[in-house]
Amino acid sequence: MNGILIIDKPKEYTSHDVCSKVKKIYGAKVGHTGTLDPMATGVLPLLLGEGTKLSEYLTNHNKTYEAVLKLGVQTDTLDSEGQVIANQEVLETSTDRKRVQQVLRECVGKQVQTPPMYSAIKVKGKKLYEYAREGKKVEIPQRTIEIYEMELLEINQQEKQIRFKVACSKGTYIRTLCETIAQKLGTIGYMKELKRTKVGEFSLNQAITIEELEKNKENKVFLEEKLITIPKFFENVARIILNEQKLKLFLNGVQLTRIEPDGIYQIQSENNKWIGIGIVTNGLLKRKIVMKEHEN
Repeated sequence: MNGILIIDKPKEYTSHDVCSKVKKIYGAKVGHTGTLDPMATGVLPLLLGEGTKLSEYLTNHNKTYEAVLKLGVQTDTLDSEGQVIANQEVLETSTDRKRVQQVLRECVGKQVQTPPMYSAIKVKGKKLYEYAREGKKVEIPQRTIEIYEMELLEINQQEKQIRFKVACSKGTYIRTLCETIAQKLGTIGYMKELKRTKVGEFSLNQAITIEELEKNKENKVFLEEKLITIPKFFENVARIILNEQKLKLFLNGVQLTRIEPDGIYQIQSENNKWIGIGIVTNGLLKRKIVMKEHEN
């Protein structure tokens, strides 16, 4: 089976755990387009079979999250998985609704962010969390990210917690964002909960749980219906129809002269068979993705 499967990742599962489960159920090669921390839940797009050819089209997507920020406590990992390293009083002004909304608005826009030490970013070939576990200091490379939208969802005065929604660019660390929000509110804090609700055009209402898949693992029709096929993924992309002679050249890797504007195109045969994806650059069409059944 080939395509994209949107999983609602449960808490405590690593992205690798989910891939392994799905691989057993579908009996196909499975990959993901970016990890989701074990403590996080929500949208995790997986690529199955020939769907792995779509990786480059899915790795730069914007994302939307719902997060819970716990004020007055700081952990070494900036989330609920870490050890508490500091406590601080939370003033009433820190949970004032107007003040919180103002701070969230201040976080919107392009900015430079320093990722947390407990992250998988590599420095000199080694992951940052490996340095952290060894107690070693290392310079963390900053990155430019963008926060597109922030929305306050709830303030729990008793628990000193703020639940918010954020739409952001690839590479944004919500743990670091939570730390920044807490600092702007005059205190410390950590990310207590995180749910990813959207990755690109994929949303939580399209997602299926691991439990649902396991329950229906013998139902081939059900499993196929849950996949977003490769043609479906590109259904809104313009088409180029090739006759038999040109299609043969295209499949052999020959670049064809075209008048279409530069861009990605669905390639179709004259008898309406979906062949794959081609790219037109400077008036030349070359193959990009071709389904295995059409490979020479």
